[in-house]
Parts: sequence; C-alpha cells; structure tokens
Amino acid sequence: MREKVTAVFDIGKTNKKFFLFDKNFQEVYREYTRFENINDEDGYPTEDLERLKIWLKEVFDRILDAKKYNITSINFSTYGASLVHLDENDEVLTPLYNYTKEISKDVIDSFNEKYGPELDFAVTTGSPVSGLLNSGIQLYWLKHTKPEIFKRIKYSLHLPQYISFIFTGIPVSEHTSIGCHTALWDYTNKDYHDWVYKEGINKILPKIVSTETSINMNYNGKRIKIGVGIHDSSAALLPYIRSVRKKFILVSTGTWSIAMNPFSEEALKASDIESSCINYMRINGKAVKASSLFLGNEYKEQVKKLTDHFQVPPEYHKTIRFDHDIYLEIVKDFEYMYRWISFSDDRMPKLTRIPYDQFEHAYHQLMVELVLLQVESIKTVSGKDNIEKLYIDGGFSDNEVYIQLISHYLRNMKLSTTDSSLGSALGAALCISDVRLNSKFLRKNYALKKHVPVIIQ
Repeated sequence: MREKVTAVFDIGKTNKKFFLFDKNFQEVYREYTRFENINDEDGYPTEDLERLKIWLKEVFDRILDAKKYNITSINFSTYGASLVHLDENDEVLTPLYNYTKEISKDVIDSFNEKYGPELDFAVTTGSPVSGLLNSGIQLYWLKHTKPEIFKRIKYSLHLPQYISFIFTGIPVSEHTSIGCHTALWDYTNKDYHDWVYKEGINKILPKIVSTETSINMNYNGKRIKIGVGIHDSSAALLPYIRSVRKKFILVSTGTWSIAMNPFSEEALKASDIESSCINYMRINGKAVKASSLFLGNEYKEQVKKLTDHFQVPPEYHKTIRFDHDIYLEIVKDFEYMYRWISFSDDRMPKLTRIPYDQFEHAYHQLMVELVLLQVESIKTVSGKDNIEKLYIDGGFSDNEVYIQLISHYLRNMKLSTTDSSLGSALGAALCISDVRLNSKFLRKNYALKKHVPVIIQ
C-alpha cells in the first residue's frame, strides 16, 4: 500500500522547495530548484512567475504520476509582501513586483498626506509606510500611477494564495498574508483599515478565510485536500506555538531575519515602530510582535565583497568555525568597521574598513557586528516580557559563529536551534492538519539542538 503523505511547496526568493511529509511529519522526499530573475517593465529584477508556475505543476504532476506516494493534501508557504494581479480571465496582469523596488516619493507623500499622521498610521496597521514592502501601498501605487492596469484587476492575491489558486482556481485571502507589513489591516478594529475602503481596494481583495481552510478537490482524477497557503514567517512560527508550552522568542532566519514574540499582549507603541518593530499575524488573527532585519541579504553582500578582497573560493565562508582567540582580539578594542549595504545604522562608518590580513578575522568582525544588530532586535520584541526560551531556525542556524555569538550575548536565554530547511514547510503541513503536537515534536522533527555559551566573559 502506498504511503499517505502531505505535500508542501515552500517558495523562497532564492530557493524553491518541494517536500513530502508522512503522517508523523517526517520528511520522506524533497527537491529544490532556483530560477534566474527576469526584469519588470522598468528593468528591475523580479520573480519569473510563469517559470515558477510551470515548475509547480511539473513537480506535482510528476510525483502524482509516479504512484510511489499517496498524496492526500497539499499546502503552500511563500515569502510575503508580494501580490499577483489577475484580470477577469484569470490572466496575470503585471510582473510580480519585487518588494525591494523603490517607487516615487510623490506616491508615498500623497498617501501620508491623505491617511497620516505617519506614526499614528504605523501604530494602527502594525507597520510603517515602506513602499512596495507594504503590499497595500503597491495597490495604491498601481491605482494612482497605472490606472488603466488597475481598472482591469479583478482580484489581487498575495503570493501564497496565488500558488494555491494555480491548483484550485479559487481566489481567497487569509490572515497571515494580510497581517505581514501590508499597511492593509487595522489591528485595533481587526478589519481592513479605513483607507482600504475609501480607495475601493477592498473590492479586489477576495474573501478572507481561515488559514487552516482546505478545499477538497478532484485534481487529475484524484481527491486531494488543497490548502489556501500561508506566509512563510507565520508558517515557521506555527509548529513552535503548537508544541512548546512555555513562552518563547523565535528568530526565523533567511534573506530576512525576523525575531517574533507571539506572546506580547501590548499593542504596538510609537517607540516600537521607531525601533523597527512591526506586527505579523498568527493564523487565528492574533498579533505577533516582530522585528525584521535584512540580515541574510546583508551577509550575502558583505561575504561577496570579503571573498573578492581576500581572493578566496566563493564557498570558503561556509568552512569558518568560531575561533575564541580571534573573537577576544576583536572585542578588546572593539570598533565598527562595516558600512551596511541593505540598511542604515547610526554606528556604521562612512566607508567599510578592513584592517585584517586574514579572511577569518574579517569574517568574525562581520559576524560580531551583524549579531549585535540581531541581539538588539531580539531584545526589542521581548519588551517587558520575561521570556527565557529562544529558538533560531533557517539559514543562520547552521552558522556556528552566529550561534556562538548569540548564545554569548544572550546568556540569560536558553538557546536552541532547529533544522534549517523545514521550518515554514512543516508549518504549512501542520496548518491543514488537525494533529495535536506534544513537547517532543521539535526534537523528533526539527533536529532540535540546545546550545550553551562557550565564550568566557
């Protein structure tokens, strides 16, 4: 008899992944791919949506035809801040605009003038106005700069729901995508913000359904339960919420490093917004206090420069292990040496300065500076809550230098890491399951590792 499994597509900006999980949520199959970006009409790099769609269908149909597994359900986890706009024939109208693309300051100023004051708006919606990083602002931008295209939009779907739509043909919205720095949601009134109704944006946003919704469908002659998709950061959080009994902070790392406190009872304050704190949303609509850093992107850019500077192989940085002596040498007369590319910080110098003659030293310096930013981010979301448990998943969970530094600077917290490849995928699988989890789940399914500080103070 073929094994019953849940399928998950986990779509990151860099890696596109497909997983199969058995009834105990053990991974039984995986495959990865990457695509080159294409350019939008302004020449800005963005996701090749058509190629992604072809790959999704090809992989799923191939696994179904192979008849090795009995796929009973499928769900989708993807990055956020991205919308797919469909016309009345369900055709895609625009490129999947990259959330790092800048839009005219006039558009932002016009929005703030209508719906400000800016700080009050940010507190209410759980996110400052940040251009295309807010999917709501993308809709405002389209309406006021590309009105002919905007008039043709029948539905605007967040990326997780569009991936689901490819398989179901049913357009929906759900809380985790709406709640991730979109500027669409009023966290006080638990509804779309007034501006959404005033601009008529609500008319192209499909009906909101529970993130746990699944649609029973006949797909290629087989009955399959198809989920509506989930934002990847919220997906990564879900297995912890369902299996950990004590309060915790989760840092989900990748292109973005997002520190999340799902237990904060306080509404966001102006001081939180000024400290780069925003709200995400749990699948039940409850706010999650979160602080985002473009840490993975910054790491990638800086390592590229270091690799060129020291003329080492591109993968050399992955071989570096934490060196206690190098660390002590760096912090003895510590000063900031890196100028960031992806964001600004008051302490960064005007120009990057590398006084070291070895890659290892420059790399440790980089990691100390990045981790100090990460520690601030964790402390910000912790607020007044006395939270002792800290989990780190995603790409940096495999980086020994990062982990040793975090465990040193946050010695008051019990640090654990989990398998870097499964976080949001397992969350998406759990989302459409009614299985109850126990405290052993993370150890069994996430290769949970506990860490103790090794740096002597």
